[in-house]
Amino acid sequence: MTDNRIWLVTGAGGMLGQDVLARLAEAGEQTVALDRAALDLTDAAAVRGTIETHRPAVVVNCAAWTAVDDAESREEEALRINGDGPAHLAAACAATGAVLLHISTDYVFAGDATTPYAEDAPTAPRSAYGRTKLAGERAVLGIERGYVVRTAWLYGTGGPNFVRTMIKLEGLKDTLDVVDDQRGQPTWSADLAGLLYELGRGALAGTAPAGVYHGTSSGETTWYGLTREIFRLLGTDPDRVRPTTSEAFVRPAPRPAYSVLGHDRFAAAGLTPLRDWRAALTEAFPEIHRVQTKEDPA
Repeated sequence: MTDNRIWLVTGAGGMLGQDVLARLAEAGEQTVALDRAALDLTDAAAVRGTIETHRPAVVVNCAAWTAVDDAESREEEALRINGDGPAHLAAACAATGAVLLHISTDYVFAGDATTPYAEDAPTAPRSAYGRTKLAGERAVLGIERGYVVRTAWLYGTGGPNFVRTMIKLEGLKDTLDVVDDQRGQPTWSADLAGLLYELGRGALAGTAPAGVYHGTSSGETTWYGLTREIFRLLGTDPDRVRPTTSEAFVRPAPRPAYSVLGHDRFAAAGLTPLRDWRAALTEAFPEIHRVQTKEDPA
């Protein structure tokens, strides 16, 4: 525990927010959970008033505009949430001395690397979503106790995601064509929640320097490789999954071809990077499958 110091979680109704709250509850921490209805991050006065009222020791910002394709035609709206919102939180946290843990994304990179992106690698977003998230990063990194945690390919039980979609499609299609030319690190939201908790504790103890960290699983695969593993865990034939290219699924926002992130900076904070993606998926899968089947039995 952190001596009854409060952890405030924004975006508390989302998949990651739910897992962060569960991890904090497990640790016996005092929490304030705020979903979008409870706090409009685009309202600077509301954000300032909320932080001043609750005086949290740590703010975990899980709130974001995550509709990647919609951001291409609604960038100003996305920027208000992904850029202005974190800026308002950063100003309020700087005024009260709170630690701010802000969740960001691999989309801030160009996605054309061939080796894992280091935490200090040059950013070059190719989409509106990436540009708006980079704006948020810069605001958070402008304060003394600002932490940016980039993640990617996130899945879990508490919301729609790729793993849940593939579970559903396995029961509907004889074969499935899945992109095999985009590489990344499938990351369980519960694992990331645990990492955020440890990073927050390190920030409070003064052992984890402020700055950028990468919160993704170890190892790497493609969407095709991930889907084959999902089929294996379902007990069905992975060969029902067929590889294809990104050209088969053209979308408004370009997808990074390479989203693998490096984890070297955790050593400076005395933290261990997340485990291999296969081990995490194996543990997460039974509950995700149960929830997906219950919510969408078809």
